[in-house]
Amino acid sequence: MSDLLAAEKMDPLAPYWPEILIGTICFGIIFFVFYKKLLPSINAALEKRHDEIVGGMERAEQAQDEAQQTLEEYREQLKDARHEAARLRQEAQEQGAVLIAEMRAEGQRQREEIVATGHAQIEADQKQASLALRQDVGKLATELASRIVGESLEDHARQSRVIDRFLDELEVSANDSASDAQSHGSTNAEAR
Repeated sequence: MSDLLAAEKMDPLAPYWPEILIGTICFGIIFFVFYKKLLPSINAALEKRHDEIVGGMERAEQAQDEAQQTLEEYREQLKDARHEAARLRQEAQEQGAVLIAEMRAEGQRQREEIVATGHAQIEADQKQASLALRQDVGKLATELASRIVGESLEDHARQSRVIDRFLDELEVSANDSASDAQSHGSTNAEAR
């Protein structure tokens, strides 16, 4: 023991070589075990994690690019749909305007047709009423003339001629009195 104490007292900073050798051998064994067993597992886990991160980022970028491309396609489709809707709306307005014009023209044509038919009917009714009136007036005039003359005026041809002449004279006198009234009214209007 005294040798140990004497050796320790000699140089406290000097290494004890058997401990250094045993420490180096133990360190080498532990390093070797870590290098062969743990380091490959750690490197594999780090590599796997690196691949997952990088692959995830690449997949995220791809997904983002696809989403952006899909968004652009949707925007383009929406733009096309809006243009198509505007075109269809314009066509519908044009067709509506054409239909309205056609319906107005058809209504105008029908109105004119109804008015023309009405005028024709009125004219026919007027002629029929005039003819019936002539016959009635003729009968009355013949009866009156028969009573005045005291003879029967049975000859139809003569009767018709007399009646037509009488009615023509009435029309002429009615037209003359109407034109006199108009000229008298315009003279009064000018005097005012």
